[in-house]
Amino acid sequence: MPAVNINEYARISGRPVIDELYLLADRLGGKIIQNINSTAVGGGVAEILVRMIPLLRQLGLDARWDVIKGNERFFTITKNIHNALHGKDIQLSAEDIAIFLDVNRSNAEEMDFPGDIIFIHDPQPIALVTRKAEIGKKWIWRCHIDLVQADPAIMSFLKSYVERYDSAVFSAPAFARQDFPIPQALISPSIDPLSDKNRELSAPEIESVAARFNLDPDKPIVTQISRFDYLKDPVGVIKVFRKVRKYIDCQLVLAGGGATDDPEGLQVLREVQAEADNDPDIHVLLLPPSSDIEINALVRLSTVVLQKSIREGFGLTVSEALWKAKPVIASGVGGIPLQIRHQYSGILTYSIEGTAFYLKQLLQDPDYARKLGQNGREHVKSNFLITRHIRDYLMLFITVFHNGDIIKL
Repeated sequence: MPAVNINEYARISGRPVIDELYLLADRLGGKIIQNINSTAVGGGVAEILVRMIPLLRQLGLDARWDVIKGNERFFTITKNIHNALHGKDIQLSAEDIAIFLDVNRSNAEEMDFPGDIIFIHDPQPIALVTRKAEIGKKWIWRCHIDLVQADPAIMSFLKSYVERYDSAVFSAPAFARQDFPIPQALISPSIDPLSDKNRELSAPEIESVAARFNLDPDKPIVTQISRFDYLKDPVGVIKVFRKVRKYIDCQLVLAGGGATDDPEGLQVLREVQAEADNDPDIHVLLLPPSSDIEINALVRLSTVVLQKSIREGFGLTVSEALWKAKPVIASGVGGIPLQIRHQYSGILTYSIEGTAFYLKQLLQDPDYARKLGQNGREHVKSNFLITRHIRDYLMLFITVFHNGDIIKL
């Protein structure tokens, strides 16, 4: 899909919002903003950047995006780091640490760093900051991960690099770290309402997706959209579905893809397929990265959307579903409670039994489900659209570049 003109967002966010973005960008005077992460395909970071970079350029900034290189062993190690930060008991060997640092070192030597602000996303490229003493510039570390139960040893290792940055950014208040000696900002992620994943679809577009995946539009559809990851608990979703189907005839869709920096995805997919056990009412869909319209249509076909995460950095699939005015039942973890006010803009749950209880309730009470979806859409419109996200980033860049004070948590 070609880049959308930023002025088109005025019909959603209002013209004053867009005018403010131009004014803020002008304060940066065409500075180079260099984003660096570990994958160009798959996952929320890449999805946000692919939409945001063209919009920043339209505002007059020289926004760039680079991706580090790494082998399979490196990404296995970084996945373990990711899981450890989410609270899983992971032990990294001295060799693991050496490989992690060596890959960062070789990337740091090979990459150019033209950015006036160098914006590093997540732990994979965190050690690139070793170049800061040599080349200067302003460096920001953007953490998209829930650190509430982070492994202390892994956190201590990462802290030795984080403290070299000029600022750190987190998605929710609970993720901030009192032990980080640098300023911290809280900036929630966002969705793009004009992207193929979120724009309005015609009835024929939606119907064609239902036919392609053999879905019965006349039978309630329960859906979870997520990459195949243990932390998204897709097997738990199947268990919830089977509890509810004893009382209500319905279908389940588990749809998602993988990310190039996530080596566990295929194993999780195999376990989900085994749990589904060829049940004709359970549709396990491995979708390629270009499936935004299909995902959009699947959500619009859904009666209820689930997000049964065990841990979650933010969970943009919740905002994506709420934007479509769908009732959402999601785990009360990570950044999800920022998106859902329980029993007003969605449902927060903490167990298979609780999720099944509320799923039955929403399937049996469509008026209540519809009201939750409507409230959720308004909440997303006010808080989690890309125009707000860009504004927050511009304010951060201005503050960091001009050596202003960021409120320290």
